[in-house]
Amino acid sequence: MTARGSRTQESIVHSPERPALRSIPGAATAAGLDFPALFAEHFGYVWQTLRRLGVPVRDLDDVTHDVFLKVYRQLGQYESPRAIKPWLFGFAFRVAADYRRLSRNRREVLEPGDEPRDTAPSAVERLVFAERLELALAALQGVELERRAVFILHELDECSIPEVAETLGINVNTAYSRLRLAREDFAKAAKRLRSRRGEP
Repeated sequence: MTARGSRTQESIVHSPERPALRSIPGAATAAGLDFPALFAEHFGYVWQTLRRLGVPVRDLDDVTHDVFLKVYRQLGQYESPRAIKPWLFGFAFRVAADYRRLSRNRREVLEPGDEPRDTAPSAVERLVFAERLELALAALQGVELERRAVFILHELDECSIPEVAETLGINVNTAYSRLRLAREDFAKAAKRLRSRRGEP
């Protein structure tokens, strides 16, 4: 997460303009969840998920805020035995899909300056890592959004396919099919990008 993202997280949690959490009866602690703690702990995850889903860095803070507003309003629907990250991913996926449907964002492309810098100690390691990250994120943009959601949940967030299916509201066979296609799309996109760079 960027320093700007960290500052935004702090401002949202403590903003005097944000409605008091107790203004919605029971919402702040629904299902044992405390919204400020939930926000503080998972802001980075939601921010990173939206980036993987294709939201450009310039809009990430605003779109992450939108996700947490929706989460806040629906805390009462959270079922405590359920894993929290797949639940949050569902909100992020729907908000990202709405964002992409806006005509001004339909032709959005990944810009080289959109990627935050890595904090590895070596300058060479930072460069290598940043190039790999940029390649991976660019390749993700070559995967259709619904397939990409399955790919991110399973391959990056390490959710089981049944969890993926439940999160996205699809059946297990559909989830397996989308995962297979997403892997193929990702591999093709990565190969195409490496070829453009003159890499093997």
